[in-house]
Amino acid sequence: MSMSLPISLGNASCQGCGSGRGGCDPRATTMHSSSGGGGSSNSALLDSPDHVLSTLEADGSRRWLRPKLSPGGWWKKRRVVAYVLMVVFVLVPHLRVFGKPLILMDIVAREFTVFGRTFYPTDTVLLALLMLTVFISIVLLTAISGRAWCGWACPQTVYMEFLFRPIDRFFEGTVGKGGKPKSGRNGFLQVARVAVYLVLCMFLAHTFLAYFVGTEKLSTWIFRSPIQHPAAFLVMAGTTGLMMFDFLFFREQMCLIACPYGRFQSVMLDEQSLIVAYDPVRGEPRKKGKRVVDEATGKMAGDCVDCNQCVVVCPTGIDIRDGLQMECINCTQCIDACDSVMDKVGSARGLIRYSSQDGIARKPKKLVRARTIIYPLILSVVLGGFLFALGVKSGFDARVIRGKGNPFTVAGDGLVSNSFHLRLVNRTGETQSYALQMVSPQGTLLDVIDAEKLTLEPGDSKLVPFSLRFPARATFGDGNELATLKVSDASENERMMEFRILGPRT
Repeated sequence: MSMSLPISLGNASCQGCGSGRGGCDPRATTMHSSSGGGGSSNSALLDSPDHVLSTLEADGSRRWLRPKLSPGGWWKKRRVVAYVLMVVFVLVPHLRVFGKPLILMDIVAREFTVFGRTFYPTDTVLLALLMLTVFISIVLLTAISGRAWCGWACPQTVYMEFLFRPIDRFFEGTVGKGGKPKSGRNGFLQVARVAVYLVLCMFLAHTFLAYFVGTEKLSTWIFRSPIQHPAAFLVMAGTTGLMMFDFLFFREQMCLIACPYGRFQSVMLDEQSLIVAYDPVRGEPRKKGKRVVDEATGKMAGDCVDCNQCVVVCPTGIDIRDGLQMECINCTQCIDACDSVMDKVGSARGLIRYSSQDGIARKPKKLVRARTIIYPLILSVVLGGFLFALGVKSGFDARVIRGKGNPFTVAGDGLVSNSFHLRLVNRTGETQSYALQMVSPQGTLLDVIDAEKLTLEPGDSKLVPFSLRFPARATFGDGNELATLKVSDASENERMMEFRILGPRT
């Protein structure tokens, strides 16, 4: 798969110029210098392109993008999806499943609740399988539908294109059209614009924090003085400031520079992946105006009238006609703009369309291919492992750990003693008290050293010390024997713990 990326070359050495008096690349500016009667040094500099990046001019200054708006069919669909997602983003922290938040990532308390199920740091396997499931799902989605996430569902795109850019157009007098404002911007309107940004970013910051602290704690912070919770207030203020920086200044550069997803697409996509693509077979050679014979090639000019509308509507400032590019987020604005132009000139729509590299090259579509077979298989295995691990989890975790010191001691009454610790984790949402009972070997005496530790708060973890006393014959002749301990709680959850007890050889 080829990627068409802008490349800047500077300080390139001149190849094959001999004496340095000609023969250089005509695109290069050759500089010659000499000092005294000594030798001379030659170098060649290639002219940089007009835009080193789509948001960076050749001289290094920022190129501010104010894309025009093309309200076509794809844009209307994206707008519906965007507004639904905005509502979902706000509502999710408030929704409850089995009395727990739908999603809560409480990093401070080290609790992660997903669809009403709480995960703790001890759930290493579960968390790893969950993250792998999400990652492989993204890879599979990208292999099939390209960067659909970026253009349709990413919060950065959703809020930037359907909340903050419309606000810009309102204050700049370009509602429904976009592009550069026709007259100088009024200072008062710009202050009002920043004020609206601030209010919205504060709201979004609070919504974002609700995913990490919960709505109950967040509401308490809101209605109390910042003096009572200075750390929380600083976190909220910092989050608001970062959002202001992002949506007011950094904007599309988040997708072009900061987000790694665009760089990963080169290994996620293949020639059959769905992308937004320009059809050069149909569009080239370009010719402004009516379709006539191109003087350079002697062939009939293509459908592309070189109107540049696909460029002026692009929110990342690229030219889709240059081929597949890292900066393309599949927002479909170039499709709507091109379809509108094709309608005006009487040509068929689809010069820019959702297709694939093979589709543009007129190769057959292959739904069944290596990626669409291997990725779903891997996803099925990982997801199955996650569901199995989730299903066998009980209301608590228990693990027996051998105590430090002597492996065993022999008392005067002939009984052998072993010391252990029981690691208990309460996974329920209620306070639980646990009971311990020895199942085997018969005649083993159980002593819990600190019985108060058998009561655990929700999500609590404790290390409970206990000892076992048993006749020496229980360890038989090889000095060890398998023991079974039953751990149960008031909710009728129970676990059978198997471990080894040690004693003298007989």
